[in-house]
Amino acid sequence: MKIPGPVANLIAELEKLPGIGPKSAERLTYHLLNAPKEYADRLASVISEVKEKTTICKICFNIAEHNPCDVCADTARDKSLVMVVEEPLDIIALEKSRSYNGLYHVLGGAIAPLSGIGPEHLRIKELLPRLKDGVVKEVILATNPNVEGESTAMYLQRLILPLGPKITRIARGLPVGADLEYADEVTLSRAIEGRREY
Repeated sequence: MKIPGPVANLIAELEKLPGIGPKSAERLTYHLLNAPKEYADRLASVISEVKEKTTICKICFNIAEHNPCDVCADTARDKSLVMVVEEPLDIIALEKSRSYNGLYHVLGGAIAPLSGIGPEHLRIKELLPRLKDGVVKEVILATNPNVEGESTAMYLQRLILPLGPKITRIARGLPVGADLEYADEVTLSRAIEGRREY
């Protein structure tokens, strides 16, 4: 059976989204086909709106509705702390935790030589001037705990060290509610290394 052109086109576009494979793209397409037209119109409208009404903060490179973003413009934030993250989604997760009140810097990825991503592809050169005036006292490296994130953190540490601020790395280990028997060796090792007095 030949799939109608518009349906095939939507499936092909949805497959390009991260985490969406061919089967998920088909399910989403058929969900949209069965949904009321108003739903499809609203979805199309909010997709266009997100492209038209958002920008990238000129200071931290987070996604925002205006420049600077709400975090950078907030006078109650601790300007002496800058947390370096890979993507804007990381900021959303950290803000939901309500455990951090400093500023951020979004790199736009991590160093991944096998994927052709080197330091020059990240927003590292934009970070360094933020650290030179002495206002920032601590830089928290919050890159992902994988090979790319670790190599990015080590690279940043070498660049930031001569500038003077204290450099810290977010803790890693077992998540709350996890069972030891299901944790991998690296996670267990990091949990033991990052132990603290009880």
